[in-house]
Amino acid sequence: MNFIEAAKTIRGAFGEYFGKRLTKSGQTIADPSAFETFLETRASHVGQTSLYGYVRTRAGSRFPELFENDDFMVAINIAKWQMWIACLSDLSVYGGGRLLHGSDASASAVDVYVRSGVDRIFERTGVPEEAGDRFDESREKLRQRLADIDWEDVEDGEYAFSESPEALIYWAPIVDDLKELDSEIVRNSVRFRWQEVRRDLRNNINAQAVIESAANAQSLAAD
Repeated sequence: MNFIEAAKTIRGAFGEYFGKRLTKSGQTIADPSAFETFLETRASHVGQTSLYGYVRTRAGSRFPELFENDDFMVAINIAKWQMWIACLSDLSVYGGGRLLHGSDASASAVDVYVRSGVDRIFERTGVPEEAGDRFDESREKLRQRLADIDWEDVEDGEYAFSESPEALIYWAPIVDDLKELDSEIVRNSVRFRWQEVRRDLRNNINAQAVIESAANAQSLAAD
């Protein structure tokens, strides 16, 4: 398999998972739909680039051959979904902090909104066939994290981004001895990938507009 053929295989492997277009950098986030789309697509993007980049770096010239191995394909599919959940977890916490500190909403209102938004993302995603038997467990772990979070503590910076670096170390289909050697570099690489995402959300979110739009939608639903 040459590199072009491998790239096509990779696109197929990640196709459904990463099929949605990213929200454009600089695009204003002023309603719940835009906020949820940002969370969902940026979590996908960081998950993809982190996982794919690490495996490609470690495999070197053998990278295209991996996609001919059925066991590898099973493992990479499980890893991609676990990375997505971990990235969604981190970004949801960070995004909730930005909603709270950028608006006049109460912490309890932000809590309800973020948790319901994540549930809507999960409803749209469903349970992918290739996600493995721990997908539900990881999804519930995310929900529990949001239930336990003190939103007042979520400041700007790296505070929220604790799950995704650990998930890459745990789930990447690379032998444990190598992951142990790589662990600090890999964790730092994931943290680095979040910098641009944090900047985009910080610069482009209108937190007050998101909260007011969500409140209006809830009011209409109640009527």
